[in-house]
Amino acid sequence: MPAQSQSQQKAAGAALAAKRRQAPVKKLYGAALEMYRSMSERELEELARTPPGKSLKQLPKHSATEQGGKS
Repeated sequence: MPAQSQSQQKAAGAALAAKRRQAPVKKLYGAALEMYRSMSERELEELARTPPGKSLKQLPKHSATEQGGKS
């Protein structure tokens, strides 16, 4: 399942970089840290992808669930 928002994609990308030891874990916080702890590298790769047929700019900055709205 590709990211539903820009912030989700960025958090997944940061967590993926830490999983691959390309970035220090101590720099992660919030959603990126939770993703790092709870998801496999494969799940993070999938989440960090842009949905087919969309560019990063076409994704909303935040999803409805991130804003406390209904999904």
